[in-house]
Amino acid sequence: MDLSALSDFNLVAGHGGFGRAARASGRPKATLSRRVSELEASLGTRLIERGGHSLRLTEAGALLHARTGPLLGEIAEVGASVGGGLDKPRGRLRVSAPLLLSDTQLGRVAATFITAYPEVDLEIRAEDRFVDPVDEDFDVVIRVNPRPDERLVGRCVLRDERWLVAVPDAARPEPVEGTDVAALRCVVRSPPRPDETWRVHDGRTCRTYRPIPVLRLSSLPTVRDAVVAGAGAALIPRSLVGGDVAAGRLTCWGWLEGPPTELWALHTSRRLMSPKVRAFVAHLADALAV
Repeated sequence: MDLSALSDFNLVAGHGGFGRAARASGRPKATLSRRVSELEASLGTRLIERGGHSLRLTEAGALLHARTGPLLGEIAEVGASVGGGLDKPRGRLRVSAPLLLSDTQLGRVAATFITAYPEVDLEIRAEDRFVDPVDEDFDVVIRVNPRPDERLVGRCVLRDERWLVAVPDAARPEPVEGTDVAALRCVVRSPPRPDETWRVHDGRTCRTYRPIPVLRLSSLPTVRDAVVAGAGAALIPRSLVGGDVAAGRLTCWGWLEGPPTELWALHTSRRLMSPKVRAFVAHLADALAV
């Protein structure tokens, strides 16, 4: 495959047409059209549908652009870095992140990151669906307790316990007579199982609670607000309520038994870790450790 022709194809596909690509690159439209035709001939398949008012990639063209466009972009970025003698973060950086993290932490993290690295064009997309970083052209995907994926490597940037919190004047319930289980009026996101119990440690003792929902809310920030308002106790990630506990708005009764929730920043293992990805992951880990 002619890499020069492949680069011209991605230039046209990325700009949405031969005319736009010609204006952006300063190269003749006819030259770009000829180079794409040569690439199509060498591959034996049509990549672009001609004749319409706007560019439309064929299925093969869309696949080729999705798989090779980011790689060629990285090659150009590495060339610019080497040419400048610098290993400096620069260029577009696309990040996919969970809604909760985005709503509570990433505004601050993003602001301090672009201040430190002004040559990075940072875009963060907040969504809780499963994102494929290769097919959807993301440099970093942030996932909660990710399953092993041989295509992805990365770093755990946060280990987050779930704290049982309530307002300071709330009384802890005592165990039901003849048992070691206490009934706990609480705020939850989803109904607990009929036999569910929470074993909570405070560093000295372990208590067992049977959750009795008094309020069901769809998001953890809303659960946190309800607990601060005195609706009941709740299990909430430390990262979300640590400031409330430190300020005295809430009291921590302990943390849930079991492994903490892990938050990982992942990137595709096919690519070398670029300076911009390395800088962002390190910055995120440092920010979340505060």
